[in-house]
Amino acid sequence: MRSSPKNKLLKLHPAVLVLISFLSVIFLGTLLLMLPLSTKNEPITFINALFTATSAVCVTGLTVVDTGTFFTLFGQGVILLLIQIGGLGVTTISVALFRWIGKSISIRQRMAMQDTFAHTPRKDIIDLVKNIIFVTLGIECIGAILLALFWFEEFPFFKAVYYALFHSISAFCNAGFSLFPENLMRYSDHAGVVGTVATLIIVGGIGFPVLYEIQSWTSRRTTRKKLSIHTKAVLWTTLILIVGGALLLAMLEYPTHAEPGFFSGFALDALFQSITCRTAGFNTIDIASLHDASLAVMIFLMFFGASPGSCGGGVKTTTLALLTAFAYSRLTRQQRVNMFKKSIPTETLYRGTALILLATTIVALVTFMLLAGETTGAITTPGPHRMFLPYLFETVSAFGTVGLSMGVTPLLGAWSKSWIILTMLVGRVGVLTFSYIVVGDGAGRRKEYAEENMMIG
Repeated sequence: MRSSPKNKLLKLHPAVLVLISFLSVIFLGTLLLMLPLSTKNEPITFINALFTATSAVCVTGLTVVDTGTFFTLFGQGVILLLIQIGGLGVTTISVALFRWIGKSISIRQRMAMQDTFAHTPRKDIIDLVKNIIFVTLGIECIGAILLALFWFEEFPFFKAVYYALFHSISAFCNAGFSLFPENLMRYSDHAGVVGTVATLIIVGGIGFPVLYEIQSWTSRRTTRKKLSIHTKAVLWTTLILIVGGALLLAMLEYPTHAEPGFFSGFALDALFQSITCRTAGFNTIDIASLHDASLAVMIFLMFFGASPGSCGGGVKTTTLALLTAFAYSRLTRQQRVNMFKKSIPTETLYRGTALILLATTIVALVTFMLLAGETTGAITTPGPHRMFLPYLFETVSAFGTVGLSMGVTPLLGAWSKSWIILTMLVGRVGVLTFSYIVVGDGAGRRKEYAEENMMIG
């Protein structure tokens, strides 16, 4: 007896199921954006619609057309819906809908949720999903209310509410889409707007498992347990990256822009850019005007990105913490890698190392393909000189689902847009997820031979 397509779909590995879910939503979003009622003056091309839909679902924020002026209210609504679905995760949305209409959740869906939102096996994965939905909507509503209060004096009531809702969802989901042509540069000295957006970015970027654990830890209804090593690593690494990145950006840019009162103003800009270039993509300064050293700092922050189980991409903060602990253990000749008085499993260390190597390879390959396309005329950016840094910045921004750009995104041709689309998808779904899809699980095929040493270093 033949199995139905539905049964075949439910039997797919969670990694494949996640990829199919994202591709399906991207395809649907592309079709909706190509409708005449989605654009104002001219229809959007297929490649630009696909690029925009992918950027929204992968919560990246790279744009080839201006969101606020090119799309109608309907088109902007489609983008906002894609951002919300992409931020929460397609599997999360489907599980919530299934529970709402009273249908049971399949084992594959539970496994997909387990891989996405939990660092250890847990029985209450469905409760975690419900908590994620409520917390997300609650935080986004609070953010929208605060932004609306700041914008009531500048815009009419309904426009202020709409702008506040759009930017609150975009910020919490770390998407970086803005309805302002210059992004948030007009609010660079507005502590209220900048502070609200920055807070939403941080909360959305530390990951749902961390938010859930902190909520449980602070709740008086349950017995207080110690925070897990995952949560501690996320919080400490996030704090160090934000503060360290802000100090470096402020010091690197201050000598050029020194003027009365500038340092206090740029300190806010530096702090915001350190936060947003992790995965959010909002900007209060012109990225292309920064020094190369500042851009190198931002590339580093974008590469590592947000935390596991969050709305953001990159190789994740926990991977950086793990490799730092690994390097320290080797320098001090310790046999095990230890963090917060706990020993890390060897398999986790292997996965972290493989993740860094694969991510670096992907970034190098895509950057090369963009540069190769330029030499063959496949890219339409003006001038063939000194484009390595802008393309590298664009590639890392796409991989980390950040959305910051040095201004080359609208100028890219179909060849380079296709590579950036693929990079955004890999960055959002995850490198290890894609590696499974390409090479398979490999379980049961382990081989072991006689040992022989070799020289390294």
